[in-house]
Amino acid sequence: MTKYINTMRDLENATYGGSGNAGSNNLLKAAGIVGSLGSGFTGSSADALTLNGTAATSMANLYNMVYGQKVWAMINQEINPLSVLPKRPYTTSGWRVMTSRPQGGSAAAFSVNTTTGNAQGNASPDADLIGGVGENEALDSTQLEALAPEYATLYMNPKIVAHMFDYSELAAEMAKIDDGVGDLRKLIREDMGKFHAESQSKMMVMPLELYDSFGADTSSGRIRENYTSLLKIVSSFTELSDTVGIHNISALGGTSNYATLDDDAKILYGATRSAASYLDAEVNFGGSYATAGRVLTLSIINSTIQGLRLNGGTPKVILTGYDTIQAISDLLQSQERFMDAKEIIPTHGGVKGVKGAEVGFRVATYYDIPLIPCKDMSTTGGYSGTKLSDMLLLDTDHLWFATMKPTQYFEDGISHGNPFGVGVLGNRGLYRTMGETGCTFFKGQGKITNLF
Repeated sequence: MTKYINTMRDLENATYGGSGNAGSNNLLKAAGIVGSLGSGFTGSSADALTLNGTAATSMANLYNMVYGQKVWAMINQEINPLSVLPKRPYTTSGWRVMTSRPQGGSAAAFSVNTTTGNAQGNASPDADLIGGVGENEALDSTQLEALAPEYATLYMNPKIVAHMFDYSELAAEMAKIDDGVGDLRKLIREDMGKFHAESQSKMMVMPLELYDSFGADTSSGRIRENYTSLLKIVSSFTELSDTVGIHNISALGGTSNYATLDDDAKILYGATRSAASYLDAEVNFGGSYATAGRVLTLSIINSTIQGLRLNGGTPKVILTGYDTIQAISDLLQSQERFMDAKEIIPTHGGVKGVKGAEVGFRVATYYDIPLIPCKDMSTTGGYSGTKLSDMLLLDTDHLWFATMKPTQYFEDGISHGNPFGVGVLGNRGLYRTMGETGCTFFKGQGKITNLF
């Protein structure tokens, strides 16, 4: 027999699956909806519900809120810093890098001497001694000597990141009734998995100042056991020598004297940053953090990109905060040209950036480099007002996350027939990941800080 919809109740039953079962609210409950179309609920708060205009105090035992099983997250758990890095197997703990040419120095430009006196193989050899030889030139002569590049060895240690949670047997059973969340195990496992990933992503952009005086394996700080931050990898001797002006570093016992900085701030992959170090990245912080910062301009970004390309780097992605992306967009407004409209959502390694405006220029990329937002990006600098987020210009061909053990989930407890394994009448779950960030070309990585 065809069931016609003649009343509002008929519509409710047809929509929410209550036909033949008066009062059924399974779909409403799943969706977290309070009341129904025919309930007359007009309540304003949990303590002052009204029912058809009647104060709830007299109706408290007749009407109860239905919250539903779905739990909605009220926080942003974006993990873009972790996601943009290429993932490679952890096949070795060390690697070799060339730190200097066989001759001509280690700077971006090949250095030569305009006078005489510097032999072949020198950091700045005579201009006529860099490889041109005469016919039938004798070996080991002035023009033809044995040369060799300079190398250094770097190493890293895999880091273990773990997060544990537990829940009682009673809580799991009660969650199935009384308008509970249903499968408590599934809910907590899912949310803890997101948190595990978010924590790793936060490690990737840990502010540089938090490495100061946090080297000891004590309860006060064990930052060396985190993944090495991109903000530490993309740093320089000049920047570290100016740490007295970095936001908050003085409060942590910092000093302007590089020699007295904590080792965790200046040692990277077993090597110590020094003047003219091959470990130096392209860092643009305006010369001194002690100044009151500087206004972001396109010239600052352009000069940093120019320096990276001069060094031989090719930035693949710009990782920065939402505020800095908006500031770049505002700076580009003067160049707006309404031609053929384009809607652009740049991606890098499968990670989506912010959507570009439907105009004739790209605001979601800069020089075709994707702008990837990061909610946890630091705001480094001594400016007392509202600062802009730092910018990381990364060449991900030489920057990666080495995975020793991918994220794994472990669980045991009374639900698995083994309460003795966890020592309580309940269950415990554990997420664990093993790996470390690695870099083989520091001069190809860039950073812009001290902005407002």
